[in-house]
Amino acid sequence: MTAASPADPLPPNPSSAANPPSAAGEPHPEAGRGALFGLTAYLLWGFFPLYFHALGPSGPLEVLAHRILWSLLFCLVVLLIGRRWAWLRPLLARRKLLVGLTVAALVLAVNWGVYVGAVMAGHTSEAALGYFLNPLLTVALGVVILGEPLRRLQWVAVAIGAVAAAYLTIVGGKVPWIALTLAASFALYGLIKKRVGASLPALHGLTVETAALFPVALVLLWLVGQGADLASTAGQQVSGATFLGFGGWHTTLLVLTGPVTAVPLLLFASAARRVPLVTIGLLQFITPVMQLLCSLILGETITPARWVGFAIVWVALAVLSVDSLRARGARPLA
Repeated sequence: MTAASPADPLPPNPSSAANPPSAAGEPHPEAGRGALFGLTAYLLWGFFPLYFHALGPSGPLEVLAHRILWSLLFCLVVLLIGRRWAWLRPLLARRKLLVGLTVAALVLAVNWGVYVGAVMAGHTSEAALGYFLNPLLTVALGVVILGEPLRRLQWVAVAIGAVAAAYLTIVGGKVPWIALTLAASFALYGLIKKRVGASLPALHGLTVETAALFPVALVLLWLVGQGADLASTAGQQVSGATFLGFGGWHTTLLVLTGPVTAVPLLLFASAARRVPLVTIGLLQFITPVMQLLCSLILGETITPARWVGFAIVWVALAVLSVDSLRARGARPLA
Protein backbone atom coordinates (compact mmCIF):
# COMPACT_ATOMS: atom_id res chain seq x y z
CA MET A 1 0.00 0.00 0.00
CA THR A 2 1.53 3.27 -1.08
CA ALA A 3 2.01 5.86 1.63
CA ALA A 4 -0.57 8.60 1.59
CA SER A 5 0.73 12.07 1.10
CA PRO A 6 0.92 14.38 4.07
CA ALA A 7 -0.91 17.25 4.13
CA ASP A 8 -3.45 17.95 6.62
CA PRO A 9 -4.55 18.83 4.00
CA LEU A 10 -6.46 16.46 2.01
CA PRO A 11 -4.50 14.58 -0.58
CA PRO A 12 -5.73 11.10 -1.40
CA ASN A 13 -3.57 8.04 -1.43
CA PRO A 14 -1.32 8.33 -4.50
CA SER A 15 -2.40 4.89 -5.60
CA SER A 16 -5.92 6.23 -6.09
CA ALA A 17 -4.88 8.51 -8.94
CA ALA A 18 -7.13 8.03 -11.92
CA ASN A 19 -4.53 7.60 -14.60
CA PRO A 20 -1.24 6.01 -13.56
CA PRO A 21 1.89 7.64 -14.96
CA SER A 22 2.79 5.07 -17.60
CA ALA A 23 2.98 1.43 -18.44
CA ALA A 24 6.13 -0.59 -18.90
CA GLY A 25 8.08 1.65 -16.55
CA GLU A 26 8.34 4.41 -19.17
CA PRO A 27 8.19 8.01 -17.93
CA HIS A 28 5.02 9.93 -18.58
CA PRO A 29 5.53 12.46 -21.42
CA GLU A 30 4.51 15.23 -19.00
CA ALA A 31 6.55 13.94 -16.05
CA GLY A 32 8.41 17.25 -15.66
CA ARG A 33 5.22 19.24 -15.40
CA GLY A 34 3.76 16.60 -13.09
CA ALA A 35 6.74 16.87 -10.73
CA LEU A 36 6.29 20.66 -10.69
CA PHE A 37 2.60 20.25 -9.83
CA GLY A 38 3.47 17.84 -7.02
CA LEU A 39 6.23 20.06 -5.65
CA THR A 40 3.89 23.07 -5.67
CA ALA A 41 1.15 21.12 -3.86
CA TYR A 42 3.49 19.92 -1.10
CA LEU A 43 5.01 23.39 -0.69
CA LEU A 44 1.55 24.92 -0.30
CA TRP A 45 0.62 22.30 2.30
CA GLY A 46 3.89 23.05 4.07
CA PHE A 47 2.83 26.66 4.64
CA PHE A 48 -0.51 25.67 6.19
CA PRO A 49 0.66 26.27 9.80
CA LEU A 50 1.41 29.92 9.04
CA TYR A 51 -1.96 30.33 7.31
CA PHE A 52 -4.02 28.76 10.07
CA HIS A 53 -2.07 30.63 12.72
CA ALA A 54 -3.04 33.87 10.96
CA LEU A 55 -6.68 32.95 11.57
CA GLY A 56 -5.97 33.27 15.29
CA PRO A 57 -9.01 35.39 16.26
CA SER A 58 -11.12 32.36 15.29
CA GLY A 59 -11.18 29.15 17.27
CA PRO A 60 -10.56 25.72 15.69
CA LEU A 61 -14.27 24.84 15.46
CA GLU A 62 -15.04 28.00 13.52
CA VAL A 63 -12.07 27.51 11.21
CA LEU A 64 -13.11 23.92 10.55
CA ALA A 65 -16.68 24.99 9.76
CA HIS A 66 -15.55 27.69 7.33
CA ARG A 67 -13.05 25.35 5.71
CA ILE A 68 -15.86 22.89 4.94
CA LEU A 69 -18.32 25.52 3.71
CA TRP A 70 -15.96 27.49 1.48
CA SER A 71 -14.32 24.34 0.09
CA LEU A 72 -17.76 23.11 -0.94
CA LEU A 73 -18.63 26.45 -2.52
CA PHE A 74 -15.29 26.55 -4.38
CA CYS A 75 -15.87 23.06 -5.80
CA LEU A 76 -19.40 23.93 -6.87
CA VAL A 77 -18.21 27.10 -8.63
CA VAL A 78 -15.49 25.18 -10.51
CA LEU A 79 -18.01 22.53 -11.54
CA LEU A 80 -20.48 25.22 -12.60
CA ILE A 81 -17.90 27.03 -14.71
CA GLY A 82 -16.84 23.80 -16.39
CA ARG A 83 -20.42 22.52 -16.61
CA ARG A 84 -19.25 19.19 -15.23
CA TRP A 85 -22.40 17.66 -13.78
CA ALA A 86 -22.80 14.46 -15.82
CA TRP A 87 -21.02 12.38 -13.17
CA LEU A 88 -23.45 13.30 -10.41
CA ARG A 89 -26.53 11.32 -11.45
CA PRO A 90 -24.70 7.96 -11.77
CA LEU A 91 -22.94 8.62 -8.48
CA LEU A 92 -26.22 9.14 -6.61
CA ALA A 93 -27.25 5.62 -7.62
CA ARG A 94 -24.12 4.10 -6.05
CA ARG A 95 -25.17 3.98 -2.41
CA LYS A 96 -22.18 1.96 -1.24
CA LEU A 97 -19.81 4.53 -2.71
CA LEU A 98 -21.74 7.42 -1.15
CA VAL A 99 -21.67 5.76 2.27
CA GLY A 100 -17.93 5.12 1.91
CA LEU A 101 -17.26 8.72 0.92
CA THR A 102 -19.36 9.97 3.84
CA VAL A 103 -17.30 7.87 6.27
CA ALA A 104 -14.12 9.16 4.61
CA ALA A 105 -15.41 12.72 5.01
CA LEU A 106 -16.03 12.24 8.73
CA VAL A 107 -12.53 10.83 9.22
CA LEU A 108 -11.17 13.76 7.23
CA ALA A 109 -13.06 16.21 9.44
CA VAL A 110 -11.38 14.70 12.49
CA ASN A 111 -8.00 15.14 10.78
CA TRP A 112 -8.73 18.75 9.81
CA GLY A 113 -10.07 19.64 13.25
CA VAL A 114 -7.16 18.14 15.18
CA TYR A 115 -4.63 19.74 12.82
CA VAL A 116 -6.13 23.22 13.04
CA GLY A 117 -6.52 22.91 16.81
CA ALA A 118 -2.90 21.77 17.18
CA VAL A 119 -1.53 24.68 15.13
CA MET A 120 -3.65 27.26 16.90
CA ALA A 121 -2.68 25.84 20.30
CA GLY A 122 1.04 26.01 19.54
CA HIS A 123 1.61 22.30 18.84
CA THR A 124 2.67 22.58 15.19
CA SER A 125 5.78 20.45 15.73
CA GLU A 126 3.66 17.57 17.02
CA ALA A 127 1.36 17.96 14.02
CA ALA A 128 4.44 17.73 11.77
CA LEU A 129 5.44 14.56 13.60
CA GLY A 130 2.04 13.12 12.73
CA TYR A 131 2.66 13.58 9.03
CA PHE A 132 6.13 12.08 9.33
CA LEU A 133 4.52 9.03 10.96
CA ASN A 134 1.72 8.86 8.39
CA PRO A 135 3.58 6.81 5.72
CA LEU A 136 4.58 4.25 8.34
CA LEU A 137 1.03 3.93 9.64
CA THR A 138 -0.27 3.67 6.10
CA VAL A 139 2.04 0.72 5.47
CA ALA A 140 0.97 -0.86 8.75
CA LEU A 141 -2.71 -0.51 7.84
CA GLY A 142 -1.99 -2.22 4.54
CA VAL A 143 -0.77 -5.23 6.48
CA VAL A 144 -3.42 -5.32 9.21
CA ILE A 145 -6.51 -4.53 7.15
CA LEU A 146 -5.64 -5.43 3.55
CA GLY A 147 -3.35 -8.33 4.38
CA GLU A 148 -0.63 -6.97 2.11
CA PRO A 149 2.81 -8.59 2.48
CA LEU A 150 5.71 -6.38 3.51
CA ARG A 151 9.22 -6.50 2.19
CA ARG A 152 12.04 -6.79 4.71
CA LEU A 153 12.98 -3.12 4.67
CA GLN A 154 9.33 -2.14 5.10
CA TRP A 155 9.18 -4.26 8.25
CA VAL A 156 12.34 -2.57 9.49
CA ALA A 157 10.88 0.90 8.81
CA VAL A 158 7.62 0.13 10.63
CA ALA A 159 9.53 -1.32 13.60
CA ILE A 160 11.74 1.78 13.84
CA GLY A 161 8.63 3.95 13.67
CA ALA A 162 7.10 2.01 16.58
CA VAL A 163 10.30 2.53 18.56
CA ALA A 164 10.07 6.28 17.86
CA ALA A 165 6.46 6.43 19.10
CA ALA A 166 7.37 4.49 22.26
CA TYR A 167 10.39 6.72 22.88
CA LEU A 168 8.38 9.93 22.49
CA THR A 169 5.74 8.58 24.86
CA ILE A 170 8.33 7.75 27.51
CA VAL A 171 10.39 10.96 27.32
CA GLY A 172 7.30 13.15 26.99
CA GLY A 173 5.48 11.52 29.87
CA LYS A 174 2.35 11.13 27.75
CA VAL A 175 1.21 9.58 24.49
CA PRO A 176 1.76 12.01 21.57
CA TRP A 177 -1.94 11.82 20.79
CA ILE A 178 -1.97 14.76 18.37
CA ALA A 179 0.67 13.16 16.14
CA LEU A 180 -0.86 9.69 16.38
CA THR A 181 -4.40 10.97 15.72
CA LEU A 182 -3.28 12.90 12.65
CA ALA A 183 -1.25 9.97 11.32
CA ALA A 184 -3.97 7.40 12.01
CA SER A 185 -6.87 9.51 10.69
CA PHE A 186 -5.12 10.38 7.46
CA ALA A 187 -3.89 6.82 6.93
CA LEU A 188 -7.45 5.60 7.48
CA TYR A 189 -8.78 8.27 5.13
CA GLY A 190 -6.36 7.10 2.44
CA LEU A 191 -7.40 3.49 3.02
CA ILE A 192 -11.11 4.28 2.68
CA LYS A 193 -10.49 6.31 -0.47
CA LYS A 194 -8.45 3.44 -1.90
CA ARG A 195 -11.25 0.97 -1.20
CA VAL A 196 -14.31 2.95 -2.26
CA GLY A 197 -13.33 6.09 -4.12
CA ALA A 198 -10.27 5.28 -6.17
CA SER A 199 -12.00 5.93 -9.50
CA LEU A 200 -13.46 9.28 -8.50
CA PRO A 201 -11.53 12.40 -9.67
CA ALA A 202 -10.20 14.63 -6.91
CA LEU A 203 -12.62 17.51 -7.56
CA HIS A 204 -15.63 15.20 -7.56
CA GLY A 205 -14.47 13.45 -4.41
CA LEU A 206 -13.88 16.70 -2.53
CA THR A 207 -17.30 17.99 -3.63
CA VAL A 208 -19.08 14.91 -2.30
CA GLU A 209 -17.08 14.86 0.94
CA THR A 210 -17.61 18.54 1.76
CA ALA A 211 -21.30 18.20 0.86
CA ALA A 212 -21.54 15.30 3.32
CA LEU A 213 -19.90 17.51 5.95
CA PHE A 214 -22.20 20.48 5.27
CA PRO A 215 -24.57 19.62 8.18
CA VAL A 216 -21.52 19.20 10.44
CA ALA A 217 -20.35 22.69 9.49
CA LEU A 218 -23.76 24.16 10.34
CA VAL A 219 -23.73 22.46 13.75
CA LEU A 220 -20.21 23.76 14.38
CA LEU A 221 -21.25 27.31 13.52
CA TRP A 222 -24.20 26.99 15.89
CA LEU A 223 -21.87 25.79 18.65
CA VAL A 224 -19.53 28.70 17.93
CA GLY A 225 -22.44 31.11 18.22
CA GLN A 226 -23.25 29.59 21.61
CA GLY A 227 -19.73 30.38 22.82
CA ALA A 228 -18.43 26.79 22.65
CA ASP A 229 -15.34 27.78 20.66
CA LEU A 230 -12.84 29.86 22.63
CA ALA A 231 -9.93 31.51 20.85
CA SER A 232 -7.22 33.76 22.18
CA THR A 233 -6.14 36.93 20.41
CA ALA A 234 -4.02 39.79 21.72
CA GLY A 235 -4.08 38.21 25.15
CA GLN A 236 -7.90 38.20 25.32
CA GLN A 237 -10.36 35.34 25.22
CA VAL A 238 -12.78 35.62 22.31
CA SER A 239 -16.08 33.79 22.53
CA GLY A 240 -18.51 33.47 19.62
CA ALA A 241 -18.22 33.89 15.88
CA THR A 242 -15.41 36.10 14.57
CA PHE A 243 -16.23 35.98 10.85
CA LEU A 244 -17.40 39.61 10.59
CA GLY A 245 -15.96 40.97 13.81
CA PHE A 246 -12.24 41.37 13.09
CA GLY A 247 -12.05 43.34 9.88
CA GLY A 248 -12.18 42.55 6.18
CA TRP A 249 -8.78 40.86 6.08
CA HIS A 250 -9.80 38.26 8.65
CA THR A 251 -13.08 37.61 6.82
CA THR A 252 -11.16 37.23 3.55
CA LEU A 253 -8.75 34.72 5.08
CA LEU A 254 -11.64 32.60 6.31
CA VAL A 255 -13.30 32.67 2.88
CA LEU A 256 -10.02 31.71 1.23
CA THR A 257 -9.82 28.50 3.29
CA GLY A 258 -11.89 27.03 0.44
CA PRO A 259 -9.44 27.51 -2.43
CA VAL A 260 -6.50 27.08 -0.04
CA THR A 261 -7.83 23.59 0.67
CA ALA A 262 -8.85 22.65 -2.86
CA VAL A 263 -6.04 24.02 -5.05
CA PRO A 264 -3.18 21.91 -3.59
CA LEU A 265 -5.40 18.84 -3.83
CA LEU A 266 -6.09 19.42 -7.52
CA LEU A 267 -2.39 20.07 -8.17
CA PHE A 268 -1.56 16.83 -6.39
CA ALA A 269 -4.11 14.90 -8.44
CA SER A 270 -2.58 16.29 -11.63
CA ALA A 271 0.89 15.29 -10.43
CA ALA A 272 -0.14 11.76 -9.46
CA ARG A 273 -1.33 11.09 -13.01
CA ARG A 274 2.01 12.12 -14.50
CA VAL A 275 4.83 10.94 -12.23
CA PRO A 276 5.76 7.57 -10.65
CA LEU A 277 4.42 6.81 -7.19
CA VAL A 278 8.00 6.66 -5.92
CA THR A 279 8.41 10.32 -6.84
CA ILE A 280 5.18 11.18 -5.03
CA GLY A 281 6.34 9.19 -2.02
CA LEU A 282 9.61 11.10 -1.81
CA LEU A 283 8.00 14.51 -2.41
CA GLN A 284 5.55 13.96 0.42
CA PHE A 285 8.28 14.46 3.05
CA ILE A 286 8.58 18.11 2.00
CA THR A 287 5.39 19.05 3.84
CA PRO A 288 6.20 17.86 7.39
CA VAL A 289 9.74 19.28 7.09
CA MET A 290 8.24 22.67 6.23
CA GLN A 291 5.67 22.34 9.00
CA LEU A 292 8.49 21.69 11.43
CA LEU A 293 10.28 24.82 10.21
CA CYS A 294 7.02 26.76 10.55
CA SER A 295 6.78 25.67 14.19
CA LEU A 296 10.17 27.30 14.80
CA ILE A 297 9.07 30.45 12.97
CA LEU A 298 6.00 30.57 15.20
CA GLY A 299 8.23 30.48 18.27
CA GLU A 300 7.56 26.94 19.44
CA THR A 301 10.25 25.23 21.51
CA ILE A 302 11.34 21.73 20.55
CA THR A 303 13.19 19.93 23.32
CA PRO A 304 16.37 17.93 22.63
CA ALA A 305 14.46 14.75 23.51
CA ARG A 306 11.82 15.60 20.87
CA TRP A 307 14.57 16.17 18.29
CA VAL A 308 15.91 12.69 19.06
CA GLY A 309 12.41 11.32 18.48
CA PHE A 310 12.21 13.11 15.14
CA ALA A 311 15.62 11.70 14.21
CA ILE A 312 14.42 8.13 14.88
CA VAL A 313 11.37 8.74 12.68
CA TRP A 314 13.59 10.14 9.91
CA VAL A 315 15.70 6.97 10.02
CA ALA A 316 12.52 4.95 9.53
CA LEU A 317 11.47 7.15 6.60
CA ALA A 318 14.92 6.85 5.04
CA VAL A 319 14.66 3.06 5.20
CA LEU A 320 11.17 3.21 3.66
CA SER A 321 12.41 5.50 0.88
CA VAL A 322 15.35 3.21 0.08
CA ASP A 323 12.94 0.29 -0.12
CA SER A 324 10.66 2.22 -2.51
CA LEU A 325 13.59 3.13 -4.77
CA ARG A 326 14.88 -0.44 -4.79
CA ALA A 327 11.43 -1.79 -5.60
CA ARG A 328 11.07 0.71 -8.43
CA GLY A 329 14.47 -0.17 -9.81
CA ALA A 330 13.75 -3.89 -9.67
CA ARG A 331 10.49 -3.59 -11.59
CA PRO A 332 10.95 -5.29 -14.98
CA LEU A 333 10.34 -3.41 -18.17
CA ALA A 334 7.79 -4.81 -20.60
